[in-house]
Amino acid sequence: MSSTWIILSIVGAVIIVALAVVAGILQYKVHKLNQARKAQESALQAESDAQRERINKSIQVIAHAVGSDDITLTEASIRISVLLDSLGIEDEVREEFSAFYELKGATEHIPFLDAWKALSKKEKFRYDRERTTQEQFHEKAVVDAAKRIRGRNF
Repeated sequence: MSSTWIILSIVGAVIIVALAVVAGILQYKVHKLNQARKAQESALQAESDAQRERINKSIQVIAHAVGSDDITLTEASIRISVLLDSLGIEDEVREEFSAFYELKGATEHIPFLDAWKALSKKEKFRYDRERTTQEQFHEKAVVDAAKRIRGRNF
């Protein structure tokens, strides 16, 4: 009985050691997977931060161009509102810079790019006049919003 007991003890010890080795290997693999996941999350966060910075810089460039002949108030409003939305801003920020959204909304029916090229001269003139009227109506608010957004980071 004692030799059976010794054999069973040895077999049990071998099984325990084998299971401990397997558990150690699996724990190491989990550790490596967690490290890889953290590294991937860091890389994604860095890319997200870089994209956010590029968008913020674009907003600043456009805001500084408002009031110059480089960009119309309509184009500035469209671009800034789209960029703000891409940043997932809160409703309070959207409300603070509502002038951009209002001018965008007032002119969003005006064709652009290929649709603009397909218009007749008469239609282009009519839309230009309508855009200019809307810009004059919203000018003070859009220029003020552009001044207030300068230097802001979202």
